[in-house]
Amino acid sequence: MPTSNKKSALAVAPALGLTGPLILAGTNAAEAHVKWFCAFDVAGQPQGLEQVLCLDFEWLTGLALLCLMFGCLAEGTPLGGALLNALDRVTTRIRTDTELLVRATLGFFLVSLFVLGGIILTPELKTDVAWIPWFQLALAGCLIWRRTMPITGLGLVFLFSYATAQYGLFHLADYPIFLGIAVYLIVQGLDLKPFDIRPLDLVRWSAAVTLMWASIEKWAYPEWSAPLLAAKPQMTMGATPELFMQAAGVIEFTLAFALIWTPLVRRCAAIILAAIFVSAIVEFGKVDAIGHSGIIVVLLAIAADDVRVRVRARQVLLAPAWYGAALAAFLFLYYAGHAALFGGLGTLPVI
Repeated sequence: MPTSNKKSALAVAPALGLTGPLILAGTNAAEAHVKWFCAFDVAGQPQGLEQVLCLDFEWLTGLALLCLMFGCLAEGTPLGGALLNALDRVTTRIRTDTELLVRATLGFFLVSLFVLGGIILTPELKTDVAWIPWFQLALAGCLIWRRTMPITGLGLVFLFSYATAQYGLFHLADYPIFLGIAVYLIVQGLDLKPFDIRPLDLVRWSAAVTLMWASIEKWAYPEWSAPLLAAKPQMTMGATPELFMQAAGVIEFTLAFALIWTPLVRRCAAIILAAIFVSAIVEFGKVDAIGHSGIIVVLLAIAADDVRVRVRARQVLLAPAWYGAALAAFLFLYYAGHAALFGGLGTLPVI
């Protein structure tokens, strides 16, 4: 690695500690959904894997893995138990009123879409269909009563399907969180527990998938964020834009993966992610507030979840293997899916 790149890597390395103000300062531009603010081309050729999987990427991923394993090691100690107890105390109200918070936040989201008009679920999914805003307002009304929550859930599935038909499956792969929220509303409203899985776990997994997929996009299309970084150069903390986008993607992927890991790790990751999204609102305003409101409330619910499981040594030892498997799987799905839909499998990059 060149000396300048080593210095830049050290500049962003503290952010991979998963705590502290550098994460909030350094990833605001990356966490503001770039498709809402900048020009993009989903069908365009992504950056080659040989460029993504470079030495800087390996260095950053190694740091992220160390942080993840440190969190796993801490969980089974008295310190980890004390942290879980403290989290239980400070999040009691959120835990008690999780369903109410989800309904209220989603109601705000759907009413905001009605006011803005011409939008299907997210700001870049434009539509001229006149009944879409009114349909979203009706879905917001169904959240007033618990019995009609499933109607809103079914409506979200319909809107997601409609947007997929208009914009394509690859574009909507950014937003499985909407399907997770829809399933949460349906099973929670009907008091169901499919396959003995809690509704919160279903939406937690969908949030993890959403953010892991989004992190791949940061590596595949770093040029989409160039206008944001040019407008706010202080956010790179002295790193090159290329290294900054690699680091932002690694941070997001690691925190997203942590959402499906052990209780303390996922609760801390949820708190950090929620803080990042909230801080991004200060920079990017009401569009960001509306667009990310759903995932923020889900992250708060995950942070408040007091379910405990016994942490075994093998979970610490297996963390790197599962992390690597998840990273390889999402890279393959993203690049193979893009090649199949837009360029033919012959364009699939080879490392």
